[in-house]
Amino acid sequence: MGGNHVHHPVVLSGRSTVIATLAVIIPVALAALSALILMWPATPAAPSGPAQAGLQRVDGTVTGITLTPCPPGPPGEQAPGGEPASPAPDTCGTADVKLTSGPETGRRITAQLPSAPGSQKFTVGDDIRLIHTPEPAPDASPYQISDHDRSSPLWLVGAAFVLAVVAFGRWRGLTALIGLAITFVVLLKFIIPAILAGQQPLLVAMVGAAAIMLAVLYLTHGFTTTTSIAIIGTLSSLTLTGLLSYAAIEVVRLNGITDESSFYLDSSYQINTQGLLLASILIGSLGVLDDVTVTQAVTVTELAHANPGYGVRQLYRAAARVGRAHIASVINTIILAYAGASLPLLLLISVGGQGAGEVLTNPVLAQEIVRAVVGTIGLIAAVPITTMLAALAGTRRADPHDAESSSPRARHRRAEPVGE
Repeated sequence: MGGNHVHHPVVLSGRSTVIATLAVIIPVALAALSALILMWPATPAAPSGPAQAGLQRVDGTVTGITLTPCPPGPPGEQAPGGEPASPAPDTCGTADVKLTSGPETGRRITAQLPSAPGSQKFTVGDDIRLIHTPEPAPDASPYQISDHDRSSPLWLVGAAFVLAVVAFGRWRGLTALIGLAITFVVLLKFIIPAILAGQQPLLVAMVGAAAIMLAVLYLTHGFTTTTSIAIIGTLSSLTLTGLLSYAAIEVVRLNGITDESSFYLDSSYQINTQGLLLASILIGSLGVLDDVTVTQAVTVTELAHANPGYGVRQLYRAAARVGRAHIASVINTIILAYAGASLPLLLLISVGGQGAGEVLTNPVLAQEIVRAVVGTIGLIAAVPITTMLAALAGTRRADPHDAESSSPRARHRRAEPVGE
């Protein structure tokens, strides 16, 4: 934005600024770490509902397909064209499978092809997943085809993603990938097991979000005052999002049970589904909040470096203009993301012939509306909060009472870029 540092954010420094940010960051980090240790689940909870004892998932490869005529559908059931409903012509029959995992690895078995409406189609050479039943019904195979094994294609897609990120981002891209790995570890090893163990979902989400935020932002953007300000802005906006989410869920009367999955979690694990909804809103908002707060903090930092004479008001106004443009595009991104995820539901509701009022008040859609609206409000709040904090820090750099800030050596250090 000025000089030779257009592509390199400078570091906001100054003793008073560093002390002020550390006074907030250190207690938050200690509280998050302590809560993470105390709440770390020992073992996942077992479901209280009926257990599927003895079932085992194994892998296999299709070596042959034998198709047979499909039986007609149930009496009275019709396809869209008015004909009696029946499975797709190429899904009925059996598959010869060579087992590639499990206690009977290498054995060749014959399993029935799934023939229900919407079932997967299988061809010779496909890697598949099967379910082994120790005590099958008479004249039934103990192996049932479950789904395709997508491990290899997903590894290829993941490798392409990693190469693209590292090729473009270089060291910064590598740290972003490490941060992504930390996010998955916290999600899979702490947040999900802790919720399954019966802990309060909202509290678990807050602790997990704080841990992710601190680890990922510092790892990706460096241990700088600019990053600390972005973290404080994110934490403030996330707290506001949590309060608004709680109020909105109470006002709209949502209980978090909208489909079979949430009903199963409620009945089998006694999970607080309303708290789970709150937790999902917080975790879903965290990623976008990080983007906005880091952008605003870096924008103010660059403006302060390029215009040393700017005061708090000038820095805030200039950076707020950038923030408004950013928010305008991000809001559209959020709404489209939620609409895309809910597209099958929207189609299903539309063919039901319901009016707009009924569609919008449908519990499933109302839940998505609350997610989008509350997340967007929290996002909007992040801009002025982070911008003001960064503007105050930017002007403190020139505080004449701050010996470190006013020394030539400190001014030179502030002008050094964080890195690529």
